[in-house]
Amino acid sequence: MIFSLRKIGPGLLFAGAAIGVSHLVQSTKAGAEFGFGLVWALLLVNLFKYPFFQFGPRYAIATGESLLDGYQKLGKIVLICYFVLTFATMFTIQTAVTIVTAGLATSLFGDQISIELWTLIILAICFIILIVGKYGFLDKLMKVIILTLTISTIVAVGFAVQNTSKTPIALTQVFPNTTELVFLIAFMGWMPAPLDISIWHSLWAIEKKKTTSEFNVKSSLFDFNVGYIATIILGLGFLSLGAMVMFQSGEDFSEKAGEFSNQLISMYTKSLGNWSYILIGIAAFTTMFSTTLTTLDASPRAMAKTTQLLLGNTIRHTYLFWILVLISGTSLIFLFFLSEMGLLIKFATILSFLTAPFYAIINYRLISSQHTPREWRPSTAMHILSWSGIAFLIGFSIWYLSIL
Repeated sequence: MIFSLRKIGPGLLFAGAAIGVSHLVQSTKAGAEFGFGLVWALLLVNLFKYPFFQFGPRYAIATGESLLDGYQKLGKIVLICYFVLTFATMFTIQTAVTIVTAGLATSLFGDQISIELWTLIILAICFIILIVGKYGFLDKLMKVIILTLTISTIVAVGFAVQNTSKTPIALTQVFPNTTELVFLIAFMGWMPAPLDISIWHSLWAIEKKKTTSEFNVKSSLFDFNVGYIATIILGLGFLSLGAMVMFQSGEDFSEKAGEFSNQLISMYTKSLGNWSYILIGIAAFTTMFSTTLTTLDASPRAMAKTTQLLLGNTIRHTYLFWILVLISGTSLIFLFFLSEMGLLIKFATILSFLTAPFYAIINYRLISSQHTPREWRPSTAMHILSWSGIAFLIGFSIWYLSIL
């Protein structure tokens, strides 16, 4: 297949949504606290979640409809469950990613502007981009963001390898006590992303199809794989930075957004040199801004589609309506839980992991059903990987709940 940037889009939006808290915060903390001891968890969860993410664009382009349309065909109750789960989580998720972005903005541009005001500015900028530029502009912007993020992260890892005075060869494993298991589940909950992003991806794939006739099933899967591989590489990159720069440093991360951001950037610059401040700052801020932007687009886009399927066109301008609802809810949570960044992230990531089996089972059931053209149903190998993934997600969830 001839490579063309025109065929790339939803996969990078997926990467933009995925490469955020899971990478900058959780992967860095994993490296800082356990060295390279959690590489196995990062690779394993990416492997077992892969088919359920891939089923999003596969189903969308093969059928011409989103996963949400497919959920309705499986039964209205499935769609209602999705609506309830999304409404219960989308405000916390948006708040968590926006808090981190605002904290990084204060670190990069100075604290003359408060985190509260930065939050409103960032949400306003994202709102304008989405309402004025719509999907086409988002598609083009994300290519620049992901390219910038990838280059700056790889360069930072390269310099860390050259400058680190210690080599954390010993793998510090997670032992089954409650504190470490909570971190492990939170780490895997958003690694590389919550499974409901597969639904977002199917909606983006439909939008991409409207812009170019070259976007078929094969090119959509290629596009997805590009984005997915990028999330794995950058996850390993941030974990490596945490391991090489912060492991056994004696530093503890703050639960407050502004202090965490300052700690993150200053610890890198102490190890790599003051010259790296801008590099690390750009990588970190780009990571979180892309996540804030894509989540602000995706949750309202999915809720608008769900509302239309359940209620018909009873609400005008549903996409705009849900963006305003999400911004309002995010702002309220932010004002009351500003100092609880760590708690918000932990709650959101654990909830995402515990709901993952639902999305895995529904996506697998849909892609294997009569609603999907036979030629695009999973292969035998993908069936086996899907069964293994479902067992993995259910098993870890039961283990976690049993020791709480």
